[in-house]
Amino acid sequence: MIRHSRESGNPGPRRLSGRPWTPAFAGATGNQTAVPTLRTEDLTVRFGGLVALNQVNFAVQRGEIRAIIGPNGAGKTTFFNCLTGVLRPTSGRLFCNGEDITGLSPDRISHKGIARSYQITNILPNATTLENVRIATQSRRHSWSLLTHYRAYRDIIEKAEAVLHAIGLDDKRDELAANLSHGEQRNLEIGIALATEPQLLCLDEPTAGMSAAETRDTIELVRRIGKELTIIIVEHDMQVVMELATRITVLHYGAILAEGTPAEIQQNPRVLEVYLKT
Repeated sequence: MIRHSRESGNPGPRRLSGRPWTPAFAGATGNQTAVPTLRTEDLTVRFGGLVALNQVNFAVQRGEIRAIIGPNGAGKTTFFNCLTGVLRPTSGRLFCNGEDITGLSPDRISHKGIARSYQITNILPNATTLENVRIATQSRRHSWSLLTHYRAYRDIIEKAEAVLHAIGLDDKRDELAANLSHGEQRNLEIGIALATEPQLLCLDEPTAGMSAAETRDTIELVRRIGKELTIIIVEHDMQVVMELATRITVLHYGAILAEGTPAEIQQNPRVLEVYLKT
């Protein structure tokens, strides 16, 4: 059994309960369709003589939780940067729900329904928890106006409150984000991504730096929102990966080494040799 997990010793996780968060878009769940939520075609990224991604052909189906694993330098973050428009591929194509989105800017890709969290927490520390989520919500539902106070848009507040409830932070709505615990800040970032109403959520090491209790709480959160979304997760903690993923893609030197179920990946000789041998 793979042992890439953090030490325990903290009290059990706080259970998240109550009404479920309901996505604003339609058709993100249910049976898999012939058109993947995301597909890449020979996706390649070069930095001078370094090939960071090498003709990656990848597809994730609607409603799937897909994990991407691999050694440091395997190309995982580069892949995420391409998916979200931070990097333009050197060659190859990227499709979202069958639409070619290759080379689109990050804001346009976000409006196509792809959202992302980062390895380093990316929140507004001097704004309240509610304000962080409210701003993301307003970016999708109303144009900005100096003449209209955001409280005039009741739907924004209701959606932001629903997202906070879904991530278990409704009791911290008036707390400055800077005062939240590390785990709460990481989950707030997931909430900010949810507030943009994505169909595909890309989570970049969502449990990094968390205690055992915070990790368990986040696993529960991702599993729950995964009932409503397609999720791609990059994560080094193999216990998290094996608990959450329906399928796993292994990157090695910028290319796909293997794909399969958690059980198949754990038994794959090449994966064991280059990554899971410890």
